[in-house]
Amino acid sequence: MPIPTPRRHPPAKTPAKTPAMSAQPSRHPSPPAVLVFSGTDPTGGAGMQADVLTLASLGCHALSVVTAITVQDTIGVDDFLPIDAEWIADQARGVLEDMPVAAIKLGMLGSVEAVTAIAEVVADYPDIPLVLDPVLASGRGDALANEELIAALRDLLLPQTTVLTPNSIEARRLAEEVDTEGDDPALTECARRLLDLGCEYVLITGAHEQGARVANTLYNSRGVVHRLQWDRLPGSYHGSGCTLAAALAGFLALGQEVAEAAREAQDYTYQALVHAYRPGMGQYIPDRLYWIRGDDDGDAS
Repeated sequence: MPIPTPRRHPPAKTPAKTPAMSAQPSRHPSPPAVLVFSGTDPTGGAGMQADVLTLASLGCHALSVVTAITVQDTIGVDDFLPIDAEWIADQARGVLEDMPVAAIKLGMLGSVEAVTAIAEVVADYPDIPLVLDPVLASGRGDALANEELIAALRDLLLPQTTVLTPNSIEARRLAEEVDTEGDDPALTECARRLLDLGCEYVLITGAHEQGARVANTLYNSRGVVHRLQWDRLPGSYHGSGCTLAAALAGFLALGQEVAEAAREAQDYTYQALVHAYRPGMGQYIPDRLYWIRGDDDGDAS
């Protein structure tokens, strides 16, 4: 007698989602969410891709609002297309109204209109810590912000910023007094001016300064909070500033105070640079998942 062929049952239909189902609690606690505004980077080394990978590495959930689309490689940025400011605001408000956000990180913003729209959005959430990485140029020096955009950053976003994370070049440019000829302030004076514009903290990184050691300094209204020094690494790196600012936002989202979050973010970024790799013909890319692939090397002092 032939063996009957087993009957194939159609797959069970998934029940329609109802409001009651949507209200059910998650089976697992949600990781802290960090809202990132940034441009895309096709290389995956900087911009939005760097932010998302960094935050995931730290155990956070990244919410991404695209502000610009770039044409770039590991050597430099050839062009970029700013996203319409209304689209940027709509992207952000959609997620902010849907889920709790523990921190906000701003990177490349692309246009004055975008700065204005983002400033209006974050003003509605004053209790969420905001980390601003003022992306004014690529690592090669390609301009990503004009003077009008820089003025908008000063006027609209710095007063709402919890931690500003410029490198020394960006700090001098942001702190430059337009009516002063040949204005080239020391970094301590830059920090004072930026704090006077409304930032709570300024973390100035020193990789662009001279010396065998790199010094990063965190300031607040009372002066220097801490100054960490690192061995200068050979080569140049694509996305180091994005990594630092995203990590700082991540540690704030995880509940750390600013000083400790800044210290942890610098250590994380340094380790990512120590373990960097060079997949293209240009800069090295930080390994944000170094902790999966190898042991820590190097310490701050």
